[in-house]
Amino acid sequence: MGVFLRWLGAFVLLAAIFNPTSWNYVSWARGAWGQQTPLIVFIGLILAVIAMVYLVATMRSIGILGAIIIAAIFAAGLWVLTDWGLLGLDNSALNTWLGILVLSLILGIGMSWSILRQRLSGQQTTDEVDG
Repeated sequence: MGVFLRWLGAFVLLAAIFNPTSWNYVSWARGAWGQQTPLIVFIGLILAVIAMVYLVATMRSIGILGAIIIAAIFAAGLWVLTDWGLLGLDNSALNTWLGILVLSLILGIGMSWSILRQRLSGQQTTDEVDG
């Protein structure tokens, strides 16, 4: 359940920042910049900090190579679905949602990698702290 919640958190975060509807931070910030600038900056900084937590944890756990491999796996899966005619890539809104889904899965896997590794291998992961 923890892995699912981490992925869901990443999906909600990315969808809150940007999605193809008008209900997202980027659209709101563009439309209300002159009237609500302090609130836009405040919420933008909060979203940036949360995104940095996800990004740093992901890069520390799976690294850039792991993120690229996971992205390649999902890209190949989308290619197969497109080749079989189950998915058409002519809909830009669908493409955006698929991008959000793939990025959130990368962040969710990155945030959960220690848990997944422990379950698969049975070994604990510890951080070394210089003292």
